[in-house]
Amino acid sequence: MFPPDLTVPVLLLLLLAAFAAGWIDAVVGGGGLLQLPALLLVPGLTPVQALATNKLGSIFGTSTSAMTYYRRARPDLRTALPMAAVALVGSFGGASIAAALPVAVFKPVIVVALITVAAITLLRPALGTATALRFSGHAHYRAAIAVGAAIGVYDGVLGPGTGTFLVIAMVSLLGYDFLQASAKAKIVNFSTNLGALLFFAPHGAVAWGLGVLLGVANMSGSYLGSRMAVSRGTRFIRTVFLVVVAALIVKVGHDVWVENLSPLLR
Repeated sequence: MFPPDLTVPVLLLLLLAAFAAGWIDAVVGGGGLLQLPALLLVPGLTPVQALATNKLGSIFGTSTSAMTYYRRARPDLRTALPMAAVALVGSFGGASIAAALPVAVFKPVIVVALITVAAITLLRPALGTATALRFSGHAHYRAAIAVGAAIGVYDGVLGPGTGTFLVIAMVSLLGYDFLQASAKAKIVNFSTNLGALLFFAPHGAVAWGLGVLLGVANMSGSYLGSRMAVSRGTRFIRTVFLVVVAALIVKVGHDVWVENLSPLLR
């Protein structure tokens, strides 16, 4: 299904955004910063339809980058798979919240969290340069599952920045380096996209034809991005991470101003 008012120029813009989003997502997450706003430009596509179609496009990319990272970086599946399982359930639940709750409620909290993440990463240059796990045994898996559940709910509710939050949580809370954190994040992010899609699909919210086209473009960008991340390593991922976090702060901060603060000053 394609939106009836979709024009060729808008479609080309969407495909370009999806390719770039796939590259960003594969390196460090945050590709929804491009892909979701681009979908909101499509005439006649509601915000819920845009969110649902974004999940379909993104799942192509996350599956591609997850496989590429697995072959080249060999992430520990004993951590990644339990995280992915609870993240899928959390994302399904979050998607049900998204259908009923204005996302503007969450955005001020997200801005504060992003600024904190950027400050921690800048002030601690050694953070994420090498794996030094914070917990051992069952405590490690409990912490990983808690991260997966929280990020899963967030991805179902809103989405943009999910991969970024996953990476920083695994670096700062669990103690992985940026490369291993990114590799595991792709497996978990695939599950969060799938969980949200399982909720949206039966409700007829997905524009399937458009989503598949976006998925092909996203998949191409993801393949390129994941190969670059693996070959260039932790320092490259950390740099891209800081750029994406800064862009997220600007984008979500602008949304908070327009939706929450600006009306109060009129």
